Amino acid sequence: MTNDALLSALSHLVSETRNPDTMDIDTLNSFDVVSRLNQQDKLVPLAIEQELPNIAHAVDIITNAFKQGGRLVYLGAGTSGRLGVLDAVECPPTFSVSDDMVIGLIAGGKEAMFKAQEGAEDSLVLGEEELKRIRFSDKDVLVGIAASGRTPYVIGAIDYANRIGAKSIALSCNPDSPIAEIAHVAISPVVGPEALTGSTRLKSGTAQKLVLNMLTTASMIGLGKSYQNLMVDVKATNKKLEARAARIVMQATDCSEKEAKNLLEHSHNNAKAAILMHLTGISFQEADEKLRDAEGYLRRAISEE
Repeated sequence: MTNDALLSALSHLVSETRNPDTMDIDTLNSFDVVSRLNQQDKLVPLAIEQELPNIAHAVDIITNAFKQGGRLVYLGAGTSGRLGVLDAVECPPTFSVSDDMVIGLIAGGKEAMFKAQEGAEDSLVLGEEELKRIRFSDKDVLVGIAASGRTPYVIGAIDYANRIGAKSIALSCNPDSPIAEIAHVAISPVVGPEALTGSTRLKSGTAQKLVLNMLTTASMIGLGKSYQNLMVDVKATNKKLEARAARIVMQATDCSEKEAKNLLEHSHNNAKAAILMHLTGISFQEADEKLRDAEGYLRRAISEE
């Protein structure tokens, strides 16, 4: 795309227009600056609320893919890419899933997480190449993330996912964006102009982070990764998470700390099994079998006892 064409495209993006509420932001003291930023941030959840039907549709697609052995792949450039990677790497310790169940890809590779790799996002083929590298298949789901909705790296990846028969989801902050037009599901929270014109790491980034939280959290709940509102599939890989696992068992069963730790010791730190053992009085072997029969849904395993 030529510079003139790019300038024309940017001029039509909501996220690139000037915000009339912050025209004087450079004249304000620190308190008034952060107050103005806070006022703008309050608009984000309202914009997301309008997209809840599309978000729920995306969650159903992702959950179904997980149940079929598929993966969720986030792909984006710059802030959008970093947010995808962030959400992906949080899933294994939070939900005890494998490292390759949720994957984050960013234009420019791992180095781009810490230092901007200019130009990587402009390639229409780089996204496709990245998906081929991880052997992306029609069982997987792609979430292409771009605040502008027009990043070539993301467009190329979504186009490839569509061609091979995979489901594609677009997450952008501009209505009727190019990625929204080609994806199977479009999530487009329109948060309006940024407080600093074009700085989409602000409201747009916040909106993307909130939506990504919803996609993985709701999908994992759909897989039985929670009991009530407790993260019962937490993987106790450090002291903090060991303490959290004990607390989860205590909260689910009203048992003492000593009992919770004893249950976790006898269940190989499996919080789900520990809870089931306490509530039903069965052994770890029996609890483990019942959980398998219930496909990992603790509430179902309890009700069947």
